[in-house]
Amino acid sequence: MSVSLPRKELFDLPEGVIYLDGNSLGVLPKGAAARAQEVIVDEWGGQLIKAWNTAGWMDLPRKVGNRIAHLIGAPEGSVATGDTLSIKVYQALAAALRMRPDRKVVLSDNGNFPSDLYMAQGLMDTIGKGYALRTPAPVDVMEAITEDVAVVMLTQVDYRTGRMHDMQAITARAHAVGAVMIWDLAHSAGAVPVDISGCGAEFAVGCSYKYLNGGPGAPAFIYVRPDLVSDIQPALAGWLGHDAPFAMELAYRPAMSTERMRVGTPSILQLAVLDHALKVWEGVTLDEVRAASIELSDLFIAEVEARCPSLVLASPRDPNVRGSQVSFSFDHGYPAMQALIDRGVIGDFRAPDIMRFGFTPLYIDKQDVLNAARIVEEVILGEIWREAKYQTVSRVT
Repeated sequence: MSVSLPRKELFDLPEGVIYLDGNSLGVLPKGAAARAQEVIVDEWGGQLIKAWNTAGWMDLPRKVGNRIAHLIGAPEGSVATGDTLSIKVYQALAAALRMRPDRKVVLSDNGNFPSDLYMAQGLMDTIGKGYALRTPAPVDVMEAITEDVAVVMLTQVDYRTGRMHDMQAITARAHAVGAVMIWDLAHSAGAVPVDISGCGAEFAVGCSYKYLNGGPGAPAFIYVRPDLVSDIQPALAGWLGHDAPFAMELAYRPAMSTERMRVGTPSILQLAVLDHALKVWEGVTLDEVRAASIELSDLFIAEVEARCPSLVLASPRDPNVRGSQVSFSFDHGYPAMQALIDRGVIGDFRAPDIMRFGFTPLYIDKQDVLNAARIVEEVILGEIWREAKYQTVSRVT
């Protein structure tokens, strides 16, 4: 049975805050802190090392992976959790390049999250052998998928503008020329409906601290298409990706599942919190979330444009090609965002001039949007952003 949105009662939202930054860090779900305390005191404190068995710690990465699989259109057993998103990008790309040894081009786009590109370049520099990274503009990606491309590696939703790639069409084009497809779902999982299994992509990766509300530094995930698992050779062959970790064999023998993409000892505290956080999705479909997101973001665009003509929409106007965020360009975007945060409207800033607002229908409603637009108007038209205290740039923007 479906439930109505939003579900604010399931979150610990600070009083007086309109939180439009769930696309960067999700809100604390109620009970998550108590779950962390339980792991620390009752399990670690009370059961010590026995808790790997008695508290189910060893199976937690698989359990959480199956919860995430449900949200990205993947079958059970196809998603492994742990490590960071950058590590998972490295693993997926290394495995994909081995699948096309006669090709030397990795295709991404110049709107991709920089860390993905850094990991790709670092891997190619390590391998050598003449690999090249191509990064056309996002709108030119389809034309750039040519028969010399080994791997297409894209983030579905652009982190700056929210522009959304057509997953089905691009994957089909990659496969038509014999390339391997990797999708980064960092700004998709929990925000838009994803059918990773249906599109046929070989790999997908993502993080869990944005729309999945797993908390800062929450574990990443990686999907491997099930028919490929037995042939994938992990570049990072960690002991928990071994078929029998406690056999302590000197030679690596990969697990016969996506579990082979696990590397080191899992972070149990973070996984336990994430496992609890994912309960807020029970009874909710991504189609319902998506419909609410479009309604909220369209309303925000209309209100802000009517009130603040100096702000220029940087996101696609068509909601069908926009993720669950809205971005506006403004020459003084950084101090303006600091002034908004000071008044309880929390978004964020991305260089050079992007004011970014995320829409998370699990805990945002229409009244929040209307109130936020009114405060944006106060800050912009009143030029409150000119105040000296908003000019100092913090390490995290």
